[in-house]
Amino acid sequence: MSNYEVAVIGAGPGGYVTAIRCAQLGLKTICIDKWINKEQQASLGGTCLNVGCIPSKALLDSSHLYESINKEASEHGFSVKTGNVDIAKLQSRKNIIIERMSKGIAGLFLKNKVDTLLGSAKLLDQHTIEVSVNDSEKEVIQAENIIIATGSVPVELKQVSIEKSIVDNEGALAFDEIPADLGIIGAGVIGLELGSVWRRLGAKVTIFEMSPDFLPMVDREIAKEAFKIFKSQGLNIKLGCKVTNIENDEDYVSVTYEDSSGEDEIEFEKLIVAVGRKPNTDQLGIHELGIDFDNRGFIVVDEFCKTNIENIYAIGDVTNGPMLAHRASKDGMTVAENIAGKNKTVNYQSIPWVMYTWPEIAWAGATEQKLKDKNISFKTGKFPFMANGRAHAMNCPKGMIKIIVSDEGTVLGVHIIGPNASELIAAGVTAIKHQHSYTTTIDEIHAHPSLSEAFHEAALDIEGRTIHF
Repeated sequence: MSNYEVAVIGAGPGGYVTAIRCAQLGLKTICIDKWINKEQQASLGGTCLNVGCIPSKALLDSSHLYESINKEASEHGFSVKTGNVDIAKLQSRKNIIIERMSKGIAGLFLKNKVDTLLGSAKLLDQHTIEVSVNDSEKEVIQAENIIIATGSVPVELKQVSIEKSIVDNEGALAFDEIPADLGIIGAGVIGLELGSVWRRLGAKVTIFEMSPDFLPMVDREIAKEAFKIFKSQGLNIKLGCKVTNIENDEDYVSVTYEDSSGEDEIEFEKLIVAVGRKPNTDQLGIHELGIDFDNRGFIVVDEFCKTNIENIYAIGDVTNGPMLAHRASKDGMTVAENIAGKNKTVNYQSIPWVMYTWPEIAWAGATEQKLKDKNISFKTGKFPFMANGRAHAMNCPKGMIKIIVSDEGTVLGVHIIGPNASELIAAGVTAIKHQHSYTTTIDEIHAHPSLSEAFHEAALDIEGRTIHF
């Protein structure tokens, strides 16, 4: 039996960050993870690195480059065109990135003296973890503090199994050929990103969304602009659409659905189920320990990420809150600091959200509709990328930046659809986190030409005095 001050279960962006920070603070730490690669070796990084954030962005970048070459190269004066996609090479590049980054985490563990144990963990009591290393071997770990960081798994539809031509996000990242016709159930982040990948590479993509509203979590003005852009790109998005039946054959999937026009049926080579994710807690034995769960299956924690059982913490997707990798990392850093005797809490008011479509969508803070629902008065400033020189130089003058401020001028929300929105939103996060006035942005000098000038102009628009629009 091995003894530790901290045992972290899960090596995703919540778990591995937590383990490293605990070790940096002088705590004897072990990280337990069961993710293995095809060579039966540890593949640290969790869902995010192995079958989520990183591989999807690798494919998004590859497919974006392919589409740019075919559709935009001539505008730059290049006589370049390719009709061929080497899917094996494209997938190999993605896998190399995963392997490189996973080995990087292993190196960070070594550097920071974090022990690693590969296997499935089960809690026997509040200080004891049994780890099934293989079918016959088990190890027992004693820990003063246990941190649950096992993330989430895809939600499955009751009427269909993930098999044959039906896949979840993991399967959709591993296609070995481009489907001629691709169906996707769910027009959320996963559905739109994966739909964008395979549409760019040549698939005819249809997305079914039950909600009558497109991207209901996004500011309405931004969502409306996004819907118009994605439709123009060729994504066939069906809103207010209920899937009533799915027939799965070896070679195709038949989807029957109902919308405002009545009932219809479409056949696809592949169907992606992307209807959300749920906490990954079923195999941990924590239900038997008496840990509190809410009615949606999330572990209940306080502002310090503590469960109702002393010395057991939970972070990231297993708890209620934004299902975001960076949120899990922040949770983990907070837990590590508190175990080491500090007094840290987590606040998600300024957390950034990003969709890595093209153009990208990113936001932080309040939307107009949320403020209206609370009867909070506000002002807005907007600036379109069509009036930004850098956006034109990048051949992506679509979208806008929108800033929402209180009557006193404090920045309450920032919403962006446009090129590199994932990077630009950092300025919004800073403004919201530190309760800056929009006049701070006006007083700052932004480089020219740059996309960030649009942020400056949006702040100017609050006073009705944009320069370039």
